Amino acid sequence: MMARWRADVEGVAAVEFAILTPVFLLMLMGMLAYGIYFGAAHSVQQIAADAARTSIAGLNAGERNSLVKAFIDNNARDYVFIDGHKVSYWIGDKPSDASQYMVTVRYDATDLPIWNLGIPLPSPGKVIGFTSVIRKGGI
Repeated sequence: MMARWRADVEGVAAVEFAILTPVFLLMLMGMLAYGIYFGAAHSVQQIAADAARTSIAGLNAGERNSLVKAFIDNNARDYVFIDGHKVSYWIGDKPSDASQYMVTVRYDATDLPIWNLGIPLPSPGKVIGFTSVIRKGGI
C-alpha cells in the first residue's frame, strides 16, 4: 500500500501550484511596486537635470533662479509618477565652487503605491532626492 501511495502522482500539480503561487505573486508585486518607485526616482532625477540645464539661459543669478523656479513649478507635474505639489527644491551656486550652479530636487513619495501593498520586502526611503550641478555659462 505504501509503494502504491508513493507512486500516485495525481494532485502533484495542484500541490506545486499551491507552494509556488505565493512566491510568484510576491515577486510579481515586488517588481511592480519597485518599478513604480524607480520610475518616480528617475523622474525626480530628470527634473533636477532639466532644471539645471534651463539655468544656462540666465545671464545672472536672479535670471537663473527665476528660470529654474518657473521650469520646476510649471513642468514637474508632467513627469511620470510625480505630483507637482509634492516637489520641493533648492537652487543656487554650488557652495564649494561659485562657477557651478546646483539644483536639488526632493519629492515626497508617501503616496506611491509601494507602501500600500503590504509586501514583506525592504522599503526604500519615502523621500526621493537628487542634485544636479552644471557649469554656469560665460564664466
